[in-house]
Amino acid sequence: MPKTLTKQTASWQFGNSVVGWQKIHGRHDLPWQNTQDPYAVWLSEIMLQQTQVVTVREYFARFMQRFPSVQDLANASQDEVMGLWSGLGYYSRARNLHRAAQDVVALHGGEFPSDALTLQTLPGIGRSTAAAIASLCFGEPIAILDANVKRVLTRYLGFTHDLTYAKNEKLLWEKAQALLPTQYVAQSMPHYTQGMMDLGATLCTPKTPQCGQCPLKDHCKAFNEGKPQDYPVKTKKLKRTSEQLWLLYAQTKTGSVWMVQRPQSGIWAGLYCLPVFESYESLGAFVSAKAKAKSDLQDMPVIKHTLTHKDLYLHPVALQVTNQKSLGQGHWFDRLSMADIGLPAPIRKLMG
Repeated sequence: MPKTLTKQTASWQFGNSVVGWQKIHGRHDLPWQNTQDPYAVWLSEIMLQQTQVVTVREYFARFMQRFPSVQDLANASQDEVMGLWSGLGYYSRARNLHRAAQDVVALHGGEFPSDALTLQTLPGIGRSTAAAIASLCFGEPIAILDANVKRVLTRYLGFTHDLTYAKNEKLLWEKAQALLPTQYVAQSMPHYTQGMMDLGATLCTPKTPQCGQCPLKDHCKAFNEGKPQDYPVKTKKLKRTSEQLWLLYAQTKTGSVWMVQRPQSGIWAGLYCLPVFESYESLGAFVSAKAKAKSDLQDMPVIKHTLTHKDLYLHPVALQVTNQKSLGQGHWFDRLSMADIGLPAPIRKLMG
């Protein structure tokens, strides 16, 4: 049998197996499924980056209620968007989300581009996210390659190349593209793309994969080797670091709290936060200069906040003030107004 025919047969078997499995056994109850609305699909894809489905459900519902269209999102203020995103983490996603909505309105007449290449020109939309939107909503025959799909493909192919190297990831992209469905492509692609996501999320999991239920097991090299845990191969691991930060929790008797807006880059970029200091001494010096009340500082319990590759140890220091005197750059917020601004998750938790 000619080699090209063998590749076509492998693609047909793989693609059809995924499509058929997804129609019967895939997930169909997620709020962003069963739609080809690119706005809803895009919103869900951005939220699902490094975030679990159970967490995204609530945020997705809130965003769709507040901003039912891309025009509504584009017209919102950044503070309103960040406030609604507060607690979801990875806040650059929210800033890019807002800018992308504005670009869709300003550059594309309020309609999302229908091809992956153009979608990638929007802020915050990378190659895999663009492919997901284009395939799910417009039936474009293009592969996605998020973390779940990488795991499915490397196990199925027995892909032993180290994915920490760009050349190897490029090779996996090529192999992923070669396995797409070849029949009724426009109709099959939404099921195929969703099926690849579903396989990685429900069966082909990092630990204890349920290989016996997988529609691909007969031709899966990792399954036949009995070594699914060996894939994907990724040798370089980022070392975890830690950082100590001190937070000034200045509060009036009526409950108003002094907040400053963080810079547009770095940790908690663009969010409102308690004033942050690199040491207790620098916090004390600030209070002595601005509030004339250093002796009234009270240490609060330390908060450990875990980021992707860093542990933050936050040291809140309480200061009771008698009036809403300005403490420099920033604003006093009462409890009601704090509900509408973007706050980092540990700060919102501290506020109670």
